[in-house]
Amino acid sequence: MKCHEDVLAIVEGLKELYPDGLCSLQYPEPHELLFSVRLAAQCTDERVNMVTPALFARFPTLEALAGADVSEVEELIHSTGFFRAKARDIVAASRMMLEEFGGRVPDDMQDLLRLPGVGRKTANLILGDVYRVPGVVVADTHCIRISGRLGLTDGTKDPAKVEQQLRQVLPPEESNDFCHRLVLHGRAVCMARKPDCAQCALRPWCDTYTKNEPE
Repeated sequence: MKCHEDVLAIVEGLKELYPDGLCSLQYPEPHELLFSVRLAAQCTDERVNMVTPALFARFPTLEALAGADVSEVEELIHSTGFFRAKARDIVAASRMMLEEFGGRVPDDMQDLLRLPGVGRKTANLILGDVYRVPGVVVADTHCIRISGRLGLTDGTKDPAKVEQQLRQVLPPEESNDFCHRLVLHGRAVCMARKPDCAQCALRPWCDTYTKNEPE
């Protein structure tokens, strides 16, 4: 595991590479981010951003989504895959937010987890991006892979353990944007199958690079 100085160096290194550190999903309203993340399961953010404009134009409010015919939602999101389950969750979650949460996206982890189709990754993203709660960690595949390679975690692939371990080492005010930057780095440099270590600015602090560096 990394010392505090190395953790801060990695945080700052990612800041220099990706100053904005923003979620790549496009959304003007909190519930639209919630549903965009649901659509992104087993699908690329790029594809989701192509689909959501038509979805939210047809159903521009939470009330409209709550009253939507699930089959029509299915048709609009078909290309994201697993469209039946996703459509069902979107309509059911819309209804629950209207009936139990005053028509707004909950700002509490336990309440978020009650919504159909919402797990810890989605809940943390909402808490971090919408409500700016410090200390949240979005343990997606990029985060799990790169934090393990860097040595910020013990290499576990368990999202809950990765979340717990990163919470222990990351500055709380940096953790949410840090996870977004890991996604960007994972797409641009530290890919799953063939990481471009030669072009990686994080080499000085990367356990995997150090271990595999030629003598």
